[in-house]
Amino acid sequence: MSPTNRNKSGSGFIVILAAIFLILIVYAVFFKSNGSTASKNKSSITSVTNGSQSGTSSTAVATGTSGLPFANPAGNTVTAGPNLKAGSDPSVLPSDVLIADDSGNQILIVTPAGKIVWQLTLTEPDDAFFTENGQDIMVTQEDHQMISLVNIATKKFIWRYGTPETPGSGPNQVDNPDDAMLLPNNYVVFGDIKNCSVVFLKVGSQVPYKRIGLLDTNCYHNPPYRFGSPNGAFPLTDGNFLITEINGDWVDEMTPSGHILWSVHPPGIVYPSDTNEVSPGVYLTVDYSTAGQLIKFNQQGQLLWKYTPTTANGQLNHPSLCESIPTNGYILCNDDYDDRVIVIDPNTNTIVWQYGHKGVVGTTPGYLNEPDGVDLAPPYSMLIRNASTIGTASSSCWAANVCTYGINATSSGQSTVIGTNPPPGG
Repeated sequence: MSPTNRNKSGSGFIVILAAIFLILIVYAVFFKSNGSTASKNKSSITSVTNGSQSGTSSTAVATGTSGLPFANPAGNTVTAGPNLKAGSDPSVLPSDVLIADDSGNQILIVTPAGKIVWQLTLTEPDDAFFTENGQDIMVTQEDHQMISLVNIATKKFIWRYGTPETPGSGPNQVDNPDDAMLLPNNYVVFGDIKNCSVVFLKVGSQVPYKRIGLLDTNCYHNPPYRFGSPNGAFPLTDGNFLITEINGDWVDEMTPSGHILWSVHPPGIVYPSDTNEVSPGVYLTVDYSTAGQLIKFNQQGQLLWKYTPTTANGQLNHPSLCESIPTNGYILCNDDYDDRVIVIDPNTNTIVWQYGHKGVVGTTPGYLNEPDGVDLAPPYSMLIRNASTIGTASSSCWAANVCTYGINATSSGQSTVIGTNPPPGG
């Protein structure tokens, strides 16, 4: 063999070794960077009765010292991180914040310092609330026509209701559901906006336990027979529920059996959204409008406080949900069209904490894309604050899961509850 041939042969051998080495490196890098993600994605895709799949996750679960599957539930961080707007004060938050970032297709848990400690990718999550046990999240995908119960630690669906992208009124169907919450007795309550009714579901079922309001698409204020596009059914500390009706600007207090105790117009509001309780007899609602505003009012419709800012940074654009922070009375809000979540000091009517850049869309840390839902982490979450009294008012049957008053089976297999009030003119 000539020297040239030997050189060729040796060169070929080196090339082969180099190729093998390169393949091993590529395989190792690919498996390390994608294998774990693929594993996460696979574990978060669960077969469910409606045949849809769960979202995927790109951020590992963080476990705090409390044992809950997220960090800093006590909100002990006092130094603002780089993801917050300059000047934000993390100490105003007693716990982490759950954010449903609708157009960002993600759900986040963010510390008071602005650090993302949990993340789930999911199509258009409209609202998200912690459950009473603090281990799960109830998610509503209003435009996707789905309600989902997600375990925080595993990021798997526990149960889902609805048919993706298929609005309707039959079993396993909804038409723009909003603000689904899991009650302590394992029932879910939500406003079925375009079906003009409030629905209760038993987790695991694909047929409503009961529907308060006639199953109709002509939505106007005549509760409990029909509701004017109900976009919220929030628990109250007296055991009843606070219903928000978009059409006509109404807020109603309703018992678990469907009896309406009072109805009132929130003063000065054009498009009421997600009204909830600040304290007994005091309620908070937002105006889902370009010139967004917040108000507190009572059941007589008297204005107790309002936030109608005029400064450029203070102005709101279609806020959809705000809730009072129980430790200090400050107000946590998602300012949807401004792509941010904020905390407002009602004493000075100033924004004291902000995650997201006003009017700047994004999904990287520090940015949001039309956030549409917020909740505080346990033990300050809305459901845990009211857990001891949810659904108990005037309804011992409710706790025993045997409420039957006014239930009439329909041809679709659903149950319709038209409430205890007499019919109009009756």
